[in-house]
Amino acid sequence: MTVSAKCYYALRAIYALAEHQGSVPLKANEIAERQHIPIKFLEAILSQLKGGGYVTSRRGVEGGYLLARPADRLKIGEIIRFIDGPIAPVDCVSVSRPKECEYPGHCPFFGFWGRVRQAISDVVDQTTFADLIKENASLGLVYIPDWTI
Repeated sequence: MTVSAKCYYALRAIYALAEHQGSVPLKANEIAERQHIPIKFLEAILSQLKGGGYVTSRRGVEGGYLLARPADRLKIGEIIRFIDGPIAPVDCVSVSRPKECEYPGHCPFFGFWGRVRQAISDVVDQTTFADLIKENASLGLVYIPDWTI
C-alpha cells in the first residue's frame, strides 16, 4: 500500500487543524506553512475534505478552516480511504472493491495479503488525530511558529 502525496498532505492538514484545537479558524496559508504543503494543492485538498464533511470553513477576514468534529473522533483510516480509496496491498484482498484473483485456484499468497491488509487497517482505524497529537507531544514535537522580525 502506498499513500499518495495528496493523501499525505490531507493527513497533515487535518493534523494541523487538530493540533490548533481552537474556535478561531486556521487560514489555509498557515496550514501550508506549518505542514510544508504547496498552497494551491492544499486549497484543492481542503475543498475535498470540506465536501467530505471532515472540515468546515468560515469566510472573511477572520475566516479559515476548522475540524468538523473533535480530533478524538477522527480516525486516520477515514481520511486515507476518503482520499485514496481502499486499504489493500493487492486488489484481491480489498474489502470494499475486491478484484478476482489473477491466479485462479488456490493462491498461496491470498491469506498473507489479507493479514497484511488487516494489520494496516487495525493501525489506521484505531488511531485518531488526538492520539497522534498526544504521541508527538510526549516526544516534544510541536509546531513552533517562526517569529523572526
